Amino acid sequence: MGTQSNAAPVIIKRKKIIAGGHHGGAWKVAYADFVTAMMAFFMLMWLLNATTEQQRKGLADYFQPTIAISRVSGGADSAFGGDSIFSEDVKPTVGTGATSLRPTESDRAKGAVSAEADAKTELQKVEEALLGLGGQSAIEATALKHVVTRVTDEGLVVELFDLPDAVLFEEGSDRPTQLLVVLSRMIREAFALVINPVAIEGHVMSRPVVFLENPVWELSTSRADRMRLMLQADGMESTRMSRVTGHADRELAVENPLSTRNNRLEVILLTEME
Repeated sequence: MGTQSNAAPVIIKRKKIIAGGHHGGAWKVAYADFVTAMMAFFMLMWLLNATTEQQRKGLADYFQPTIAISRVSGGADSAFGGDSIFSEDVKPTVGTGATSLRPTESDRAKGAVSAEADAKTELQKVEEALLGLGGQSAIEATALKHVVTRVTDEGLVVELFDLPDAVLFEEGSDRPTQLLVVLSRMIREAFALVINPVAIEGHVMSRPVVFLENPVWELSTSRADRMRLMLQADGMESTRMSRVTGHADRELAVENPLSTRNNRLEVILLTEME
């Protein structure tokens, strides 16, 4: 049988199959993982630079709690101290039956910290009240330029000091100026918020060596005692006075011993009775 000269040619297409399928987008997933990892790394570096040691410890404790949970009791010696977050009930602590009526050592520690925090809060309220008196008039505002306050382990220290253009006492004496009269009234008013005992300490600047007799001890003591009398005259109970001390020029406020800044009084609102 003869072939037809005008027949169309037959074309056969062969499809090449690649083992494993199509991988054209795999690099995108890998790149996204890389970008995510880098972002996490830079956020970690930023946190390390922008936070304090205490804040970093808090973050670490959040992801890895360090509070141990006892397995021998319902409440345990844990973050809730045996208290249930769903009720008013108090569960036994550490399996010993301890409750709020029979506190554990950790409970006592919490009470001590709470009492210390409360005392510090009270001192800060007195401090704020004293500094707030400067808004009453221009006289009080000017007087507060001679005041520095700080809260220490001993209590609230109110430091009153001389400035070159205004002093607390007349030169070389324990006679108070009008400035100290105003400051005494302000301190008495602020200290009336609490009943804590009060201590007064006097400091004076050094005297040149040409002086035959150095009066710094007597002067610092007499000035501290004068402050005591002024506070009592303003209405402070004499029973609150715990001690009156003169330090002479042994505890300087500035490096120059002859600076008037060393003439100062420290009125201390004590945290505890001495």
